[in-house]
Amino acid sequence: MKASYYKHILEFKRPSGTSRGILKTKETWFIVITSKGKQGIGECGILRTLSIDDRPDYEEKLQWTCDNIHLGKDTLWERLIEFPSIQFGVEMAFKSLESVSPFVLFPSEFTKNEDSIRINGLIWMGEKKFMKQQISDKLAQGFDCIKMKIGAIDFDAELTLLSYIRSQFSKEIIEIRVDANGAFTPEEALHKLERLSTFDLHSIEQPIKQGQLEAMKSLCNQTPLPIALDEELIGVFNVTDKKKLLLTIQPQYIILKPSLIGGFRGTQEWIDLAENLGIGWWITSALESNIGLNAIAQYTYGLDNNMPQGLGTGSLYTNNIDAPLVVDKGRLGYHSNKSWNVPYLD
Repeated sequence: MKASYYKHILEFKRPSGTSRGILKTKETWFIVITSKGKQGIGECGILRTLSIDDRPDYEEKLQWTCDNIHLGKDTLWERLIEFPSIQFGVEMAFKSLESVSPFVLFPSEFTKNEDSIRINGLIWMGEKKFMKQQISDKLAQGFDCIKMKIGAIDFDAELTLLSYIRSQFSKEIIEIRVDANGAFTPEEALHKLERLSTFDLHSIEQPIKQGQLEAMKSLCNQTPLPIALDEELIGVFNVTDKKKLLLTIQPQYIILKPSLIGGFRGTQEWIDLAENLGIGWWITSALESNIGLNAIAQYTYGLDNNMPQGLGTGSLYTNNIDAPLVVDKGRLGYHSNKSWNVPYLD
């Protein structure tokens, strides 16, 4: 058994705005395992300034992983605890290697093109005109759930956009989620949530920056609008600490990005804890290429969560990996009659 890694710079079709800045490119790495004439591929993707493993020694750890691939996925997962994106890439690569097809990791009605996954349409931050156009496009494309990133432009302008959507569509027709990416201060957050709540929103992701546990606990206790933790989960490695965080904050929802929280195994730990505590959850991709998105989508389908998932990022790039993933009428499908084109496999 041997392994190699390859760096791939994904290029956005249009620079995409978040409260942490404008994204023009996204770095990702593919791990390819070869054994007995078969190959498996996994994706290790980080988000600069957000991933806990955004570290100078990242590629050094990737090389170490390839050199020690014989240890197997379970031992490697334990030893890579501070590198959740590599944990995920290793899990994915081994699952790919063990499968009949390197791209059908979790066979199901989804991979047979007999069923699809309901997803939210993502509205990126930008000028009001640009955001309004995105909203119109998503509604025309048949999405019944949209997620709007907020916190980068004037708050009143963002409220105007939400008012525009609600003037056209009730909450029964269009579900709206907003994602602040930690843009609010603890002092202003409750007032802003009160103003947002007038638009019948489903939830708000990470209203204040992570790491402010008491402030977030207080906010979740008083909020007029369900709060979903996102960045708050990053860097919490063991189950005891995960349970303590959820018990302390008591959020309404958590959002799970396998690349940021230790892959399938790390995600499942959060799901088990959340369900035991009566906390809702859904899965979101973290701007992976179609390799990672495919694995996340297949895994997510098997979890049988009927909420809209955050898996609509496959069309963002000019140089994504060609894949049979197709978004149609607000759902992600796997069109098995379409083919993969992966330059990193023999």
